Amino acid sequence: MNNSSPHDERIAKMTFASVYPHYITKVEKKGRTKEELHQVIEWLTGFDEQKLQDQIDKKTTFATFFQQATLNPNAHLITGVICGYRVEEIGNPLTQQVRYLDKIVDELAKGRKMEKILRGL
Repeated sequence: MNNSSPHDERIAKMTFASVYPHYITKVEKKGRTKEELHQVIEWLTGFDEQKLQDQIDKKTTFATFFQQATLNPNAHLITGVICGYRVEEIGNPLTQQVRYLDKIVDELAKGRKMEKILRGL
């Protein structure tokens, strides 16, 4: 993966609110629901629906989003390829956390069972 500082800085400065509508579109296009999307986001970050809406309303950057999140202790079990790169091999912690989120949203959209996505909840 491009682990350059500019790449990581670009991800850190992106807002969650700018990506969130794309997540909704992706999962709904594949027959999943916004509620299921919120469930996987809450599993990863600890943000319930209200806290998630606060992040969207404040246009929080991914850097702040993940600083305020309580990352699930099983997040390290998220493995595989997203955007052509293995998430478990990403060196920058923030970039890895964003890709964890991308990966579980992708799994949801691909129809993976919720208990598999939530890594043994």
